[in-house]
Amino acid sequence: MKYSERINLLYGICCADAQRNIGSQQNSGQPPHDVLQSTHLDDYDALDSATFLACFITFKAIQHAGRSPAEERQHNFEMLSVYQAYAMMVLAYFTLPLGEEGVAPDLVKSSVVLVKTLFAGVSEEEWAEIMEAGQRKFHLVGNATEEHWAEFRENLDKAVVAYLVAGTDDDAPIEKEEVIPLFSTLLSGLCEAFEST
Repeated sequence: MKYSERINLLYGICCADAQRNIGSQQNSGQPPHDVLQSTHLDDYDALDSATFLACFITFKAIQHAGRSPAEERQHNFEMLSVYQAYAMMVLAYFTLPLGEEGVAPDLVKSSVVLVKTLFAGVSEEEWAEIMEAGQRKFHLVGNATEEHWAEFRENLDKAVVAYLVAGTDDDAPIEKEEVIPLFSTLLSGLCEAFEST
């Protein structure tokens, strides 16, 4: 299986999981409608799948950490750009291997999709501010030479790989849900680092 197919497979699995959760929350007794329009992995764009996964994981990490972007929008707006930077880092680690298949991400387009998905209901001006500040944080962490930032990047990369393997390999020793606490811990560490600056 090519890496792009594995990304698309994980996208499909996560979409199906999300649809099942919505269906069970509605308690309708009806089977959930398929969110996927095709069962052929080649019908999906790996970059779009990776962008969805970066949003999905960031949402899960925020939720698991017990954080509230809606409240932080009012009282700690700068934290929204930390979430944006985190999602961009997750996306970067999902998309790096696609380079071997000749697929290069459009970080500007992906950044717009991330901010509009993570912060639905926010004004255009706020989106622009979140994107700009998030981009600065993304580059700051990505270019930092301090050991703790190198370790952070390495751990985030490992978490992405673990999630991908756990979600797409039947023989994986863990379930993908078991990786979410690691994503949450890394997000919390990133939030603390920027809260203390």
